[in-house]
Amino acid sequence: MAPQLLQGSDAVAQAAIAAGCRFFAGYPMLPFTDLLESMARRLPEVDGVCMNAESEIEAVNMALGAGAAGARAGTGSCGQGIALMQEAIAEAALNEVPFVVFNMARGQQDYFQATRGGGWGDYRTLCFAPKDVSEAVEHTQLLFHLADQYRAPVMLYGDYLIAHTYMSVDVVPIDFGPLPPKDWALDGSLGGTGKSRQIWTWAMGKAGDPGPGPDLHWQRIAEKFEEMARVETRWESIDCEGAETVVVSFGTAGPFVEQVVGELRADGVRIGAFRPITLWPFPEAALAEACRSADRVLVFEVNAGQMIDDVRLAVAGRVPVSPLGRVSIDFSGMRQGEILTVPWIRDRVHQAIKEVKV
Repeated sequence: MAPQLLQGSDAVAQAAIAAGCRFFAGYPMLPFTDLLESMARRLPEVDGVCMNAESEIEAVNMALGAGAAGARAGTGSCGQGIALMQEAIAEAALNEVPFVVFNMARGQQDYFQATRGGGWGDYRTLCFAPKDVSEAVEHTQLLFHLADQYRAPVMLYGDYLIAHTYMSVDVVPIDFGPLPPKDWALDGSLGGTGKSRQIWTWAMGKAGDPGPGPDLHWQRIAEKFEEMARVETRWESIDCEGAETVVVSFGTAGPFVEQVVGELRADGVRIGAFRPITLWPFPEAALAEACRSADRVLVFEVNAGQMIDDVRLAVAGRVPVSPLGRVSIDFSGMRQGEILTVPWIRDRVHQAIKEVKV
């Protein structure tokens, strides 16, 4: 296909369909509503189904059911709606049902929710935070692949800018390699191997087999998330080699920080930028390496300070870690406010460098 100028929500919808998503359910809540509407328009064109559920709880359980039947399925909301989905996300993680959750967030205040979750048990949620529409298209397809690879719910952390920005993108199916067969999927039959009868696995096995029991099952789940943490960490590091100052940001704040870093380096400031692409697993080792020569680390996030906890853990007290952002929401409550501008960030970086030197 040739590149198209697409609104972010429509680009993400096309990417989900290109990845094989054939079931989607959601409840309208801005800025997620545009993605739901795009899926409602486009899924019937490929014999897919999009459900406008009566609540976020119903939507996530519909996606869970479709995933249990072997379909590539998705759901989503903004942070408020995803808060209602947490129990079902935890159940899916612990019982190994894959689907993708799209958080088109109202800003960057859902970092704790995305990385710590609100469900029960020893589970984590693989979470990608794209910086723009082009990355969101790639991440959407990759997340459907990883959900099937690990049999787990996964999350895309978008926001108003991802949902509403127009960008030229080429949405084509991406081949990420082979996947294990879905011989566990429910198919409506009661005979055969017995695998098709149930997927709630912690005390269940094949017909006549009592299954692993809760202890062995949850040990295996924990080992799976440990493997994900080892091999699925992703990040972007810009000009950090020899930098005295490293600015850490995530998601759509990243391009603003990159612009500031480029301008300051042109002025002779030894500064670099680091962006975790996966919020979980957080790229601790990569950040520690990026800050090896730094005298200070600044964290720009549009919230009261959430990712900064993970940055401090990664840096482990070797250099000062200071917040650069703050809560900043416009009057609509949907978008980041006044601080998400290059001049504001540049001024704050100058102040922070000056304060540390003093």
